[in-house]
Amino acid sequence: MMNEHIAPVPQEKAYRLLNHGPTVLVSARHDGVDDVMAAAWSCALDFSPPKLTVVLDKATKTRQLVERSGRFVIQVPTAMQLDLTYQVGHCSLYDDPNKLARSGVELFDLAGRDLPFVAGCSAWLACRVIDEPHIQQTYDLFIGEVVDAWADTRVFSNGHWTFETAPPGLRSLHYIAGGRFYAIGDAQDADTGLPK
Repeated sequence: MMNEHIAPVPQEKAYRLLNHGPTVLVSARHDGVDDVMAAAWSCALDFSPPKLTVVLDKATKTRQLVERSGRFVIQVPTAMQLDLTYQVGHCSLYDDPNKLARSGVELFDLAGRDLPFVAGCSAWLACRVIDEPHIQQTYDLFIGEVVDAWADTRVFSNGHWTFETAPPGLRSLHYIAGGRFYAIGDAQDADTGLPK
């Protein structure tokens, strides 16, 4: 279900999709099985080529799919997806084969990619795993090279987030603990001496 608001993001700007520290959704597919999980620990790692890190616990089905396929998608969910984000972060596909349907997850495909993308998010980063077995096993930390990125033009355009002019439901979520999230706030600009 491609949406008219989804536009490609240039590789050199892809890191900005995660630079503000949102909770993310991680999706993966292998051998006809799709899964989605929430992750609070993800961050941009490098600019060129763009890379990111994400913590994927050994107990998750999503991690198993990532390890087997070598690919995954990082999505930035919106405030409208609060309950969905909480549910996929607290329910395992191992325990509930209907996890995605029960959580309200709608997946879509993008041409030429065999990856599950979560509908309704504000950004999507398709990644390939940079295999680092020691850190994956010891710290549950995965490094992904961003091979393609897209964002919702209503909230990200010209290489920048525009949360202050977007509908509040499109703001990103930031997980604290115990089911408490914050939606990103208003823009605050420092006096850098540079043109805005």
